[in-house]
Amino acid sequence: MAALMLASACSRSGSDGAIDQPDGKEASGAAPVVTIGPDEAMPEAVVWEAPSIQVDEGNTDELKSQAHEALEAGRLFGDGDADGDGDSAGAIPLYLALRQSAPDDPEVQRGFGEAVDALVSRADTMLAAVEDEPAALRQAQEVGSVLRVVAAQDPRVVAYLDQLQTVEQAQEASLRGERALNQDDIGETGDGGAIGWFRQSLELRPGNARATQGLAAAESALIRRAEKAAEADDYGQAGDWLDKAAGLRPDMDTVDRARAHIARVRLARIGSLRDQGIAALSAEGGVDVARAHLANLLRIAPEGNPAAVELRERIELASHYGLFRPGQVFTEALRLGGRGPALVVIPHGAFRMGASEADPEATDAERPARTIRFDRGLAVAHHEVTVAEFRRFITATGYTTRAARRGYSTIYDERSGNLVRRNGVDWRHDYTGKPAADELPVLHVSARDADAYAEWLADQTGHRYRLPSEAEFEYMLRAGNPGPFPWGEGAPPQGSGNYTGALDASPSGRHWRNAFEGYGDGAWGPAPAASYAPNGYGLFDVAGNVSEWVGDCWHGSYRRAPTTGKAWVNPGCRERVVRGGSWASSPEQTRSSWRLASDANTTNARVGFRVVREI
Repeated sequence: MAALMLASACSRSGSDGAIDQPDGKEASGAAPVVTIGPDEAMPEAVVWEAPSIQVDEGNTDELKSQAHEALEAGRLFGDGDADGDGDSAGAIPLYLALRQSAPDDPEVQRGFGEAVDALVSRADTMLAAVEDEPAALRQAQEVGSVLRVVAAQDPRVVAYLDQLQTVEQAQEASLRGERALNQDDIGETGDGGAIGWFRQSLELRPGNARATQGLAAAESALIRRAEKAAEADDYGQAGDWLDKAAGLRPDMDTVDRARAHIARVRLARIGSLRDQGIAALSAEGGVDVARAHLANLLRIAPEGNPAAVELRERIELASHYGLFRPGQVFTEALRLGGRGPALVVIPHGAFRMGASEADPEATDAERPARTIRFDRGLAVAHHEVTVAEFRRFITATGYTTRAARRGYSTIYDERSGNLVRRNGVDWRHDYTGKPAADELPVLHVSARDADAYAEWLADQTGHRYRLPSEAEFEYMLRAGNPGPFPWGEGAPPQGSGNYTGALDASPSGRHWRNAFEGYGDGAWGPAPAASYAPNGYGLFDVAGNVSEWVGDCWHGSYRRAPTTGKAWVNPGCRERVVRGGSWASSPEQTRSSWRLASDANTTNARVGFRVVREI
């Protein structure tokens, strides 16, 4: 039977062949390629014809001797004989010729049988060598062509030819698989391709090395596709390719290692996107860049991945708080040395500003109520500006306050129980006109004095400091409480602030005529800053101690007021807004929506201020 296939082989490096191995990586980065050597191609149909040998009475003995010598030397069928030296005809052609002239000669019959036995033995050896030596198939085919002529009915020859045919078919299937693989026709869908050919080869010859190497090469090709998908951040597709590869050699751990490698690459990529996103947040316009990194991260990260959660939270914080966090307390360095006032970051959000229609104490100035939304958080001074903090400003700039220029301010007179004008009083004095302790909130400052201090802080730090807007003040005052008072309803909780309490008494024993029943804070006049409990945003003394200047000009109502929460300012306005209760405010004036118009140059013992810093 003529051979119908071309032999081929995997190019080899050791025993692995040209196959992607453990981690699916290749030095060239290309898909696996199986090379086919030109010297490994099968010849066209192999047909053996016995050479013509003349036998007569004169040369019979000589030919017998030559046949015997050829058999002893292993020259079985002539010049094409693998073991022959080509110097003379092989044993089988000689015995065939002798059999024709002397068919009953026992010596000839015995020699011919021994030659056939030797060729059958050699045939089995060559067939077994096909796995390791591709050229052995050609030799096995040559042997088969001889056996087919000289002993076609021998059961051993019939079995050998059947095996040879199977080997040829298996080798042909492997060759087709290699060619398909080189054309990137892997056949991963199960519809033929390289995988189909290699599996067909293995069905014909289970365990044959060529097909096994071919499946390994197909596996590596699928792993490489998975890696390329991972390089494009398509980890779903990468997983699909690995799943297909996993079915090729289930007893090997190659795919498991590739899967672990891609998982590490994926985690590294996720971490890189997180780090890039976080780094972008520190640059101008970085939130949009960080969001783009987050979108990529979410596309490749498993659900609930910690890196994705972290970056989303950081973007959310950055979009509302820049580089800060809600509740964070910080100070900033001043150019002249030292630190500025302590600031606390309050959260962004929305609230209903103004008095409700059900509030009987409200005036038209506190209406109409409207919703204000703050998309960014705000850094607010922990407490009112103190005497010590204001002194640093005066010392650094030589600034002269309004009270110092005109030579008086309004103080509390204990003998009369009233607020009266007194000469020689300015920011250095307390509510009675005596020298003020450093930790007390600064008094006797006008709105313009407060603006000047905020502008100095901005110059010293490089960031925008200012007075809070009226909307910001009410937002920080309420701290999420929609009730009529900053704490809700009724009298204030004990220890919550410095208010007019019925239990308070002046140095001479005076009591308030209009005060919160059952409340006492132990102070008559302003207390040192931060002496009482902070509110829900971590701020001290917003609702009491001293009232505070804000940045808005006075308007008689909220009609046509801005809804952005920014200060409502008219250039050159003479009246400014005062917000928040003080140590001497009635309960009605301690309500969250209460507001007061005051000349911007006013100074007295009840009004101080605090600053905010934009973030």
